[in-house]
Amino acid sequence: MTHFPETLTDRFRRFKYRHFAPNQDRYEELASNGQNPEVMIVSCCDSRVDPETVFSAMPGELFVVRNVANLVPPFETSGKYHGVSAALEFAALNLRVKHIVVMGHSSCGGVRACLEDDAARQTEAQFIRNWMSMLEESRERVVNAFGSQPLQVQRQELEREGVRTSLDNLRTFPCIKTLEGRGRIALHGAYFDISSGTLSVLNQATSEFVPL
Repeated sequence: MTHFPETLTDRFRRFKYRHFAPNQDRYEELASNGQNPEVMIVSCCDSRVDPETVFSAMPGELFVVRNVANLVPPFETSGKYHGVSAALEFAALNLRVKHIVVMGHSSCGGVRACLEDDAARQTEAQFIRNWMSMLEESRERVVNAFGSQPLQVQRQELEREGVRTSLDNLRTFPCIKTLEGRGRIALHGAYFDISSGTLSVLNQATSEFVPL
């Protein structure tokens, strides 16, 4: 029999007594009335970048979808399974969130694999390779503009370019485009630097990231 990780058991007990018990009324309210977050965040599944921690969020305050390299795919209906697209549709039409934030981060492994073509060399990594192909055009732009710079600089540029690409892809969803046009939803880009704890927000007029 496989045993549940002891570290998780200990952490759950800590959560139950230190966090859940003092806030039990809040959890009961959420269980009875459902969630009503105003913000959705598309974030990377990297264990070092947790949106709830970065934004000091309590349960029920953020609707979060996480994936490799915080990517939003373009709208299309030909495939069978669309986890990110389903989450976006649910957030926009059912939860009626007011904001969608795409948050990239430094030292992203998925972006590094795309830039250095690691995923392409690993033939068994078929899902990562296909997923990161969404950044191929962005990769070409970055390499053409920053190819003479160190790989670290190129990676950081592609991490930020990935946020811009995902925002562009968000606007290919008819429901998102309509709601944004009506002023009922706002789209934002952000970039979190792990080592410094800096959060930069995308100025969509200038396409530059500005630290908060």
